Amino acid sequence: MKKGYITLCLLLIATVLLTACGKKFEAETDWKVENFNYTNQNGDEVSLDNLKGKPWLAMFIFTNCETVCPPMTANMMDIQKAFKEKGLKDYNIVGFSIDPENDSPKVLKKYLAQYPVPDDSKWNLLTGYSQDEIADLARKSFKTVVKDDPNSNQVIHGTSFYLVNQEGVVVKSYNGYQNVSTDTIASDMEALIEDGK
Repeated sequence: MKKGYITLCLLLIATVLLTACGKKFEAETDWKVENFNYTNQNGDEVSLDNLKGKPWLAMFIFTNCETVCPPMTANMMDIQKAFKEKGLKDYNIVGFSIDPENDSPKVLKKYLAQYPVPDDSKWNLLTGYSQDEIADLARKSFKTVVKDDPNSNQVIHGTSFYLVNQEGVVVKSYNGYQNVSTDTIASDMEALIEDGK
């Protein structure tokens, strides 16, 4: 009787531990990304529909940025390294240029080439729209601001990274500039990929 009780207790403990190990992603936001169809650094069209089926990490940057964009891009590169270490493959990285007048596909390609990214095939740096259009998408879909700085040639924008699920819904945001939670982002991406299987 005692032996059976101990076996039952051990089974219960094992079940609890296995359940705790299962990665279940918990969304913090529910912001649907509006449809778009833009051009990436390779001159390819990228739409919301193209991206559906895989989760993606998004940011807003521009190549002439003198402050936050270079560290944000480097941070995104570090996050991709963490993805690689976890063996993650089914994801994309999307950077929306907020200075589309200057950021042609060729300029964006040159910008990305400055960073030793682990896999540039996962990156889509987007352009091919007006600044008003991207400001509208940023505000409505990502709850962030994009606007010209009246005192310089710079553009004011948020510094968050956004995790978008397989259906095109923003489910979480993170600081993309300072104190970046690389491990948390990698774990969240892994859980989101697992949930989508």
